[in-house]
This record gives sequence, C-alpha cells and structure tokens, in this order.
Amino acid sequence: MKKTMIVGIDEAGRGPLAGPVSVGVFVISSAVVLRKFNGAKDSKQLSEKQREEWLGKIKDARRKAQGVAYAVSFSSAKIIDKRGITYAVRSAINRALKRLERDGFIDVSVQIKLDGLLHAHPRFKNQKTIINGDATEPIIALASICAKVHRDRRMKNLAKIYPQYSFEIHKGYGTAAHYRAIKKYGISDVHRKSYLKNLKLN
Repeated sequence: MKKTMIVGIDEAGRGPLAGPVSVGVFVISSAVVLRKFNGAKDSKQLSEKQREEWLGKIKDARRKAQGVAYAVSFSSAKIIDKRGITYAVRSAINRALKRLERDGFIDVSVQIKLDGLLHAHPRFKNQKTIINGDATEPIIALASICAKVHRDRRMKNLAKIYPQYSFEIHKGYGTAAHYRAIKKYGISDVHRKSYLKNLKLN
C-alpha cells in the first residue's frame, strides 16, 4: 500500500477542560480510493450518529484491504499540563505515524496533508499544512472523524470512572454543567489543570 499513499491528519479535543487530545491519521493508497468516501465532512459538521457511520465505513474498507488504513493516538491531560497542548498534539501525530510505518502502511516519502497549523516530523518531507483543511480536503475530514469518534469513546469510558462530571454528555468541554460539576466535586485526575488555573472553586 506504499505506492501512491496519501495521508490526512487532524486532531480532536484541543479545547476541552478534561480528557486527552486525540490525533487521527487516515491513509489511502490512491486518489481513486478516496472517491469511495465522497461526501465525507469535517467531524464538527456531522452528528454523532453520522460520525459513527463514517468510521464504520472506514473500518469496513480497512478490514477488506481496500487501500485504507488509519491510526489514532492520544496525549493525556497530564502531558498537556506538563508540556503544553502543542507538544501533546505533535507527540500524538508522531506516534500515530510511527505505528503506521511499523505496520508497513507508509514510509517517509508519503504525501501528508495536515489541518490548521499542524506539522509532522521534519523527516516527512512531503507534507503540507492547510488552513481549514478539514473543511476543504476530504482526506483530512476523514482523519478528523477518526480522531473525534475515538476521543468521544474514550470520554464515555472515563464517564464510567468519573460519573459525577457527565463526560459522556459534554466530552470534557467547558459547558455550564461541566463547570458546575467541577465547582461541586473539584478537579479530577483527568482534568487539564493548566486550563483551570484561573477557576475559583470556592
């Protein structure tokens, strides 16, 4: 699958008060394969049900070896607090790409398209950062779906451990209900303390 590979990269969860940031890396073997995913949109423009359906289609194509692969990596709230969100996102990008390299899906010659201000490791020479790429480049939109769905699932799992915060509803974002829960129960181990340092809990 390393002949004419194209890669899209996007992140999900840069702004929430809790939980990890996730990075999706979506790989196709050619532009022809990408046409099978016509209609893919940035994850923010889709409902949760639609995102799950798209991921199901992606997984089905991967399972059938139809020239599709993807990887999702996370960086925890602790990493974000210790090293900052930019480092956390870049670390997740590098880990996802290394996994796909290790599994034989890509090499350093791959063409990479990244959303916003994202960058891969400099050893990937053929990379391009595209402002609003998740809205204009289908392959980045597909990466955003992978990142978003897997992060939402992670937040639902965290909700079982920390039910008082209702992570399954707001996914860690700073809703009014989430702020009320923080003021009532305090900050958990999965909250980003650097994002909450100015919050008065009393």
